[in-house]
This record gives sequence, C-alpha cells and structure tokens, in this order.
Amino acid sequence: MLTAVSCATRDLAPGDRLDAWQRVLSRTFVDVEVRVDRGRPWTGELAAERLGALQIATEDFGPGTILRGARTAAADPRTHILVRRQLAGTALLLQDGRTAELRPGGLAFHDARRPFRIVLPEPQRARILMVPRALLRLEERQLHALTATPVDEAAGGAAALLLPLLDGLVDEVARVTAARRERLARTVVDVLATLALERIGGPPEPALWERITASVRDRLGEPGLTPRDIADRHAISLRYLHRLFQRQGTTVGAWIRARRLEAAHAELALPGAADRSIATVAARWGFTSPSHFSRAFRETYGMSPAQWRRAAGAAGRRD
Repeated sequence: MLTAVSCATRDLAPGDRLDAWQRVLSRTFVDVEVRVDRGRPWTGELAAERLGALQIATEDFGPGTILRGARTAAADPRTHILVRRQLAGTALLLQDGRTAELRPGGLAFHDARRPFRIVLPEPQRARILMVPRALLRLEERQLHALTATPVDEAAGGAAALLLPLLDGLVDEVARVTAARRERLARTVVDVLATLALERIGGPPEPALWERITASVRDRLGEPGLTPRDIADRHAISLRYLHRLFQRQGTTVGAWIRARRLEAAHAELALPGAADRSIATVAARWGFTSPSHFSRAFRETYGMSPAQWRRAAGAAGRRD
C-alpha cells in the first residue's frame, strides 16, 4: 500500500511548521484550524493511506488544539465521519454539546458536517479512520447521538470484542496483498458500523451478517464448509464469526445444518427429483453420511426422508 500523505514538522523550518501542519491536516482530513501555544514546544507527524473509500492515518501531535468551526464546516463539502482511536496520551473531543475524554484504548466518532474541537493537552498519538458517512448506513439522528461518546474495552459488551478486532484488521491492511485490501476495508467499515450501533443502542448491523449468510447459502453443498473457512473468506476472526451467530441465537454449525436440511427437504418434494436417491440428495447438500442425514431429518421434521418424499408425492398427485 502506498503512503498517500507523510509529514513531520521536525523536517521543516521553525517558522513554517504551524502553517504546514494545518495544511496537511486540512488536506488529509477536512478543513481545520490548528492552534498551539507558541511558548510551549510541540511536534506533529502524520502518515495517511487510502484504501478505496477508507482512509487510515496515524497522527502524532501535541500539545495543541484542532478546531473545525461552523463557517469552515459549511464551506467545506467533505462530510465524512472520522473515528479517533487513542493510542498514547490523552485527547478531549468536543462535539454536539458532549466531551469525550480519550485515553489509550479509547475511541470516539466525530462528524465533519458539524463543528468540533479536539484539545490535546500533551504530546499524544492516535489512529484516525475516515469514512464516507453513507457507508456507515446510519440515520442523521443516530449520528448526532453518536458523536463525542467514548467507546472503550472497559465498558464491556461488544466493544470488548470489536475494538481488538478493529485494531487487528487495520494492522492487517498494511500486510495483505492488493486483492484482499478492498475486502478488508469493507470489513473495517462493517465493524465501525457495528460499534456505532452498539454505542447508541441500535439494532445489530445487518450488512456483514447478510453477506456471510448469503455466501454460506451458496456453498451449502460443500462438505468442507467450516467456520474457519467462512471467517477467512470474510476477513474476520473466528471468534467474531461465532459472536455474530450467537447474536442471532444460534451457532455456525447449527445454522448451516438447518439450511442444508431445508434445502434437502425442498428437493425431496420436487417431482423432478423422484429418480434421485436420498443419499444423492443428502450429498448434494453437504451431508457426507446418509445415516446422519436421516437422523437429523427425522429430528427436525418428525419423519424420515423417505416418508416425507412419499407424503409430498401423494400430495402432489392429489393436487
């Protein structure tokens, strides 16, 4: 991945540093004003990379203040959502009448469409993700409730799982081949959307769940379909995959078995499948053991596959 932006104030003449730092932040993120106490030493260093619609940046800056005023926000057409993940030091993020105090490990969203202020009382380091607001699929009222509300692992819940996952995905972006980067970027956005909804008490984010289940439905006939394979295909951890299914009140294995049984149940009722053996139908839907298939079918539908086929055939003839 190519570095899109790189700047270090130490490489510049002292008189040029503040203006250059303000320009690089405005060019990389959105138009902002930078304020520093000229009586105190400060430094700034930024490295930013683009991955499709997603931008990932690491910022070392402080002490100082980053300000996006109402007039600047109105004049700047960029309306991205920025996500600040504090890595070292502290930061105060102020927006929409709220203040998020971020310490290492904390995260908060802020909206470029409205004014915000970031106060950095000391040298600090943060990772900043910038996402087009439409990709988070949140209503404006949800975004307004989300900004400057801190998220950290200590709060428990989904954040304790999702924040380490987010860090791992972002770190992985720099190491994977170009073919996997776009998929990883989509997954990063999905995790951010899930974190946002979890923070404001919204319903589970459907996008990743729908992609995974649609993909699994297309592969029901593969006997080797495993949770590890599914997680790898969608660039998520095995633990997070299991968590997604647990939220739906099921497990990966139980969900796959239920969909396979449904497919076999439907096929056995088809007149055109009458010449196919039950073992053939079972194998077409990923069951490697005919006896296991028969037991699972009876447990689910209260009759054997052969009994269901006869019953469905008799009903068809009557119709």
